[in-house]
Amino acid sequence: MLALIQTIVMALDLYWWIIIASAIFSWLYAFNVVNSRNQFVGSIGNMLYRLTEPALRPIRRFMPDLGGIDISPIILLLILFFLRQFILTSVAPLVL
Repeated sequence: MLALIQTIVMALDLYWWIIIASAIFSWLYAFNVVNSRNQFVGSIGNMLYRLTEPALRPIRRFMPDLGGIDISPIILLLILFFLRQFILTSVAPLVL
């Protein structure tokens, strides 16, 4: 059971970094730092979008319009942090 908990925590940590990479990539893309016509850059952006959009879309639906500022990745990171801490502090001690 401990292996399952460690795997879930590792998956949450990996998704954490994917969300951060997606946010940084979106800033680089928006400010024209990366070449948007490059096929490799486009495939990375598409991959990050496909990995993060299913989790960000429901959050964006409930968020008010903040004038072009998207804080849904921050909210998702807070949710992931809460889940990780809940698993480590509440679920793991019960299993061990």
